[in-house]
Amino acid sequence: MARFKRIFLIVADSAGIGGDPRAAEFGDAGANTFAHAAHSVGGLDVPNMQSLGLGSLDVIEGVEPLVPSKGYGVALLEKSNGKDTMTGHWEMMGVFTKKPFKTFTDTGFPAELIRELEEKTGHKVIGNKAASGTEIIKELGVRQMKENSLIVYTSADSVLQIAAHEDVTGLEELYRCCEIARELCLRPEYKVGRVIARPYVGDAPENFKRTSNRHDYALSPSEDTDLDTLSKAGYATIGIGKIGDIFNMKGISESIHTVSNEDGMDKTIDLIKTRDFTGLCFVNLVEFDSEYGHRRNPVGYANCLEAFDRRLGEAMRQLGADDLVMVTADHGNDPTYKGTDHTRERVPLLVYSPGFRSGGILPTRLSYGDIGATILDNFGLARASDLLGKPIAID
Repeated sequence: MARFKRIFLIVADSAGIGGDPRAAEFGDAGANTFAHAAHSVGGLDVPNMQSLGLGSLDVIEGVEPLVPSKGYGVALLEKSNGKDTMTGHWEMMGVFTKKPFKTFTDTGFPAELIRELEEKTGHKVIGNKAASGTEIIKELGVRQMKENSLIVYTSADSVLQIAAHEDVTGLEELYRCCEIARELCLRPEYKVGRVIARPYVGDAPENFKRTSNRHDYALSPSEDTDLDTLSKAGYATIGIGKIGDIFNMKGISESIHTVSNEDGMDKTIDLIKTRDFTGLCFVNLVEFDSEYGHRRNPVGYANCLEAFDRRLGEAMRQLGADDLVMVTADHGNDPTYKGTDHTRERVPLLVYSPGFRSGGILPTRLSYGDIGATILDNFGLARASDLLGKPIAID
């Protein structure tokens, strides 16, 4: 019988805690997302994460090094060869990524890919550079509407994004073009993790606005994940935020769309209050990464961490004795570091249940995969191999 009936795994996207021994291999020596965001505001006020041992995992200004009495804190190392969203989430669920996904941040996409995309879609491509999605539609939106072209851009992630006006190009046509781009980007020389449709509306740069009709075309995991194992055994696997996109819906029984961290926590807390299920609710909160990490805004990042901590406290107060919450991250994105890329870091894992009889700080684990292994173990399941993580002994 499962110790915990409902498990809530919340990913604070990019909230790393530095100290990865392989950081220099990725050009990230000295990066520390949590610590540097905290320093930018003279210390963080995050009492709920503090109570679960966050300050005992690394020196973070304003966060006391407490040993939790009813919860566990542990730092996790990434085993895969990467530092992106898909690699991190897939490793949590038991998939090792040997070769990192390709990024085109500095150069834009190769001319051959752009030429073939134009030929196959029938649209001219403009942009083709790393850019903020909101800024590039201000820059090129009027031209895109006039030409009915496609704005192609990327970021520090392994992603090809296509922006087009909903009323000029149309959603179905934008989606068709993205499907073509996804097919082209399956080739090894172009292999990116996601192609994303980014529709917008408005009639001038000052009122252009991206809509909620975004659609992600992701790669499916290269093998079955812990989500598949849970799903095949009859357990719920509910994704909130971009979890469904990250796993291309493989092993996901239900996907709930969100528009912000606050919306993500609203929906998570509502689910805690109202939904009786047995299994996993897997949550991604992306704004740490998209709004503050990539945009190198440490103060905004710190404020976002404090806002999340308040909502985490709300969630914790709604949990029952047979509920478990796990808070972690998928990589780092130090808002004070050079460039705009993710940073290779350790991540925290903070674990809490009102039903815990004890708590503590645990030794560093060698893979994010320990998360999924722990979840499977709770439900009496296991992976075929334990090479990418073993269950964590909690309570």
